[in-house]
Amino acid sequence: MDIIPEVGVASVKLGDKRADVERRTGDPVHGPGRQRAVYRTTPSLVVHYHPDGTVELVELGYSGPGRGRGPQDEVWFDGVQLTYRFLDEVVAELHAKGYTSTESGIGHNFHAGFAVWSMGSLSAAELDPDNYTESEDDEDWRDVAEGVSVAPYSYFTGA
Repeated sequence: MDIIPEVGVASVKLGDKRADVERRTGDPVHGPGRQRAVYRTTPSLVVHYHPDGTVELVELGYSGPGRGRGPQDEVWFDGVQLTYRFLDEVVAELHAKGYTSTESGIGHNFHAGFAVWSMGSLSAAELDPDNYTESEDDEDWRDVAEGVSVAPYSYFTGA
């Protein structure tokens, strides 16, 4: 799924009303009527709603392997696969394309209007299990990009 910085994704845009989102995506599988709702999409879609019922943040999680999934099921922007890759490689590729960012505690906030992050739940061996032994995985400390959030840069920085 492709993101649209500062906007969201094709099916859910910042400022959309909950009823419009649910008409396009179906009912949430978690959090119906709550501030945060999870929708059954690939990749997974988490929508944060403002108290007035409009979308204020769009988040997408990695899909990972299995059930016929592949890179096409991950999150993308400008030809760059954003999820289920090493975070440092994602950031380097985006910087090479001219996108700038600031580091956050869990990833990078891009001035264009999105953030790429890791919660530290995936390891190098999970990206390429055939080429990592347990000891090599312990030595590869790099974070794996697990999710993307879409909102204006100021949302992430509080500025």
